[in-house]
Amino acid sequence: MPQKTFKNIKYGKVVIVSFITILIWVWADLALDEEHSVSNVTISVAKSADRSLLVSFTDEYQSSFSIDNVVLKGPASKIANVRRKLNVGLLEFEFFLDPEAEGMTEPGAHLLNIPNFLRKSEQIKKHGLAVETCEPENVTVNVVELVKNSLTVQCCDESGIPLKAESIEPLKVDMFVPGDWQGEKLIAKVQLTRREISQAMLSAITKVPYIELPAGQYRQATTAVEVKMPPAEERLKDYTITTATLGLSLSENLQGKYKVQVTNLNEVISPVAVRATPEAKQAYESMRYQVILEIDDKDIKTEECRREVVYNFPSEFVGEGDIVLNQSSVQARFKLVPISAETE
Repeated sequence: MPQKTFKNIKYGKVVIVSFITILIWVWADLALDEEHSVSNVTISVAKSADRSLLVSFTDEYQSSFSIDNVVLKGPASKIANVRRKLNVGLLEFEFFLDPEAEGMTEPGAHLLNIPNFLRKSEQIKKHGLAVETCEPENVTVNVVELVKNSLTVQCCDESGIPLKAESIEPLKVDMFVPGDWQGEKLIAKVQLTRREISQAMLSAITKVPYIELPAGQYRQATTAVEVKMPPAEERLKDYTITTATLGLSLSENLQGKYKVQVTNLNEVISPVAVRATPEAKQAYESMRYQVILEIDDKDIKTEECRREVVYNFPSEFVGEGDIVLNQSSVQARFKLVPISAETE
């Protein structure tokens, strides 16, 4: 019996000593609080915010706000863990403002105290840290009340060029917009990639219209639409490229030795008639050379050569049949003059 009591007493002492040791470790870790400065901290408007409100930061109406410096404080081990995650890119401090939670639903300017806002964040709490200071300490939050209106859906390509759709169902969607939007501004866009345009020629595709608000915020409609594009031949329109620049393609064997003289230059660089989509026409006009004359090495043996020019259509549009020549090809007449002979 005495032996059993001795064992119980000995076990109890071990437990007490262990508990005290753990408390000392915890206390030591807490006593060694460290600070760490973090930059590139952002506050953005939560996407779940009331859709009837347009919320932005500062007088420049930004959809997000960058905080120059946030000083965090906490146990050395937790600071070290956060520092390591930041260094390897496993942690980003991005916070989201819910205007309703902050009591900022009334139109006008509101002042947000950044340290207090961050201290309430679950992201800060889960790391066991505290926010000491912030630079700046405050930011202006602007709240504008939007009104519901009926917007006409319009298709555009990836460059923002309008596209004529065969059908859009429904043609109008209700969205919240600034009160001063009237007339032509009441447009919700549906942006189509080139692949989606091709798909929509065969059967209708589903897309969600969107608008861009003054604060640079994109808002999507709550209603999707079905878009059907006309067949390719109906999408092509007649255009005339009034300014055609001629480019010459010749080998290194001829460069610096011969000059190309085009005897019917006015005809070669005359306006070019094409059938194209608006985006293909725009891309063709932006090319450095609209027509190219290819020169062969054997052309030096002919007094006057004749060859059809190459219409330098953008390759990315040719494959989809988005641009075709709408006239007869022009045949260039040219001769190669030795540069040495020209200077004699």
